Amino acid sequence: MIITDLVSMLFRLAELAFAAIVAGLTGDYLHRVRGTSSWSQGRFIYTEVVAGLSILFSIVWLFPFAGSFVHYPADFLISVMWWVAFGLLVNWLDGGCGYIFNWTGITLRGGDSCGKWKADVAFCFLSALCWLVSALLGVYWVHRQRTRATTGTAAGYRRRRWYRRSRI
Repeated sequence: MIITDLVSMLFRLAELAFAAIVAGLTGDYLHRVRGTSSWSQGRFIYTEVVAGLSILFSIVWLFPFAGSFVHYPADFLISVMWWVAFGLLVNWLDGGCGYIFNWTGITLRGGDSCGKWKADVAFCFLSALCWLVSALLGVYWVHRQRTRATTGTAAGYRRRRWYRRSRI
């Protein structure tokens, strides 16, 4: 039980870090192109919103409580939102920076715009994976808790049947 809490906490920290990186890179780009049409920047605004929501929810759900596993549908939904953001950014790059999974030239500083975009895409991909794993971990935890509750071994003991008298 403690292992699932620790693993969940590690994934939440990774989700928080990846979302912050994507928010920073995408926000920097949106800052540089301010004044242009919002319609032409829609994919980046969407990515920024997804990163902001991910930062918010990863902070809220960071601390391991029993309730932090039951919102796996929200984890799955955020994962789908990250996959959409990943697809939108890959579609925007359209091979202009080479193969999308060739992450050797990634840089967060300097004038290499292809490296920044590949970093943005890479952290979108990693964030989508982390949110998906968090959702699967939540499904596993809820399923395990339900099976323990039906067998009567929740909290490590068997419940006394209501119709049996106590021996005291």
